[in-house]
Amino acid sequence: MNLDFNRREFLGSAPALAALMRPERVLGANDRIGMAVIGCGGRGLLKEALQFAEESNLDIVAVCDTWRERREAAATAVKAKLGKEPEQLIHYHDVLAKKNVDAVIISTPDHTHCTILTAAVRVGKDAYCEKPLAMNMKELLSTVDTVKKSDRVVQIGTQIRSLPASFGARQFIMDGRLGKIFKVEQSRNAYKPYWQGYARPELKEEEVDWNQFLANKRYRPFDPDQYSAWMGYRDFSQGPHSQLMVHFIDLMHFVTGATVPKRVMAMGGTFRWKDSRNVPDSLEVVLEYPEGFLVRYNSTFGNGSNNFLKFFGTRGVLDASRWSWDEPFQVTGEGSSEADRIQPSDTVPLGQSVHHMKNYFDCIRSRKQPNAPIDAGYQHSVAAIMADISFSHGRQITYDPAMRRIHI
Repeated sequence: MNLDFNRREFLGSAPALAALMRPERVLGANDRIGMAVIGCGGRGLLKEALQFAEESNLDIVAVCDTWRERREAAATAVKAKLGKEPEQLIHYHDVLAKKNVDAVIISTPDHTHCTILTAAVRVGKDAYCEKPLAMNMKELLSTVDTVKKSDRVVQIGTQIRSLPASFGARQFIMDGRLGKIFKVEQSRNAYKPYWQGYARPELKEEEVDWNQFLANKRYRPFDPDQYSAWMGYRDFSQGPHSQLMVHFIDLMHFVTGATVPKRVMAMGGTFRWKDSRNVPDSLEVVLEYPEGFLVRYNSTFGNGSNNFLKFFGTRGVLDASRWSWDEPFQVTGEGSSEADRIQPSDTVPLGQSVHHMKNYFDCIRSRKQPNAPIDAGYQHSVAAIMADISFSHGRQITYDPAMRRIHI
């Protein structure tokens, strides 16, 4: 049995939520933001928070992780930067019960994002939630509706849209300077799957809270590979379409103004790295958008060549393959025979932006919508969930926006 079940059930009940609720603290310009980080590993969100802690008048009061090594390393990093050691916690419920926590950063395995974000918003915490927002439509709809009924600031962790290059490309395309867009495509490949680098076969069960990690998944005996390399297992992360593709899809949505696909077809499998992990190492996804263009995403692990991200329009091609804070995306008239095709002198200027994490901290004070609000999370999740259903069922999947329903 999952030993944490009763605890979760209690903290999800109305009386428990009421007990945790507190009067909302209005942050003044000089008030310190009490921040907690839930999930202290891989992605490096704690490092980003520390980068802006002084500038944003931030106090990291707690770090939470089911892995003792990660908790201790996070606490050490906070103390080294801010001079004060944060409280170390194992259970996210304990974080949300803290009155000195105004906001949280959620960087936990994919299968827990919706659960923790919903709980955080319900007890009055602002939240930065790592992508993907959701793994299925039931949890997605519940979480999005909960956030929208609240007045909480929620930033989704698709940070590529906050690049100055992304803002510049958005304006370039909105101004019609690429012409009519008819296709957007990314190929993102590597020799080894990204999940392999996280494996810790020597990890001992007593070093972690296995039941808390499993959360809403069925119980199974402790497995150090499933715990440390969880991105390779479909119970915890569905594959490249729910991890890597999400960045591409969110950027495409942001730059073009598109929202959700109307139909999706995906296929893939494990063709190179055959081991105990069960996410596909090769995947092809084609999405059709009601705005009138196709989107294609593919990942292959086994050969790291042929990486690109391009927007194809009647006037030329916008190349967004390189993601950098200081460099704009490139544009050419390649492939176009239009009289008004893009000329060698045309450029895509950088737009005005701030770092994605800094934008979150700024919005906690201003109460404005951040760069990647809950709608952005909804949109990328619909695309990823449709791709996963198509991959699993081997058929075309359609979406009904009026009903917010996927049809198999």
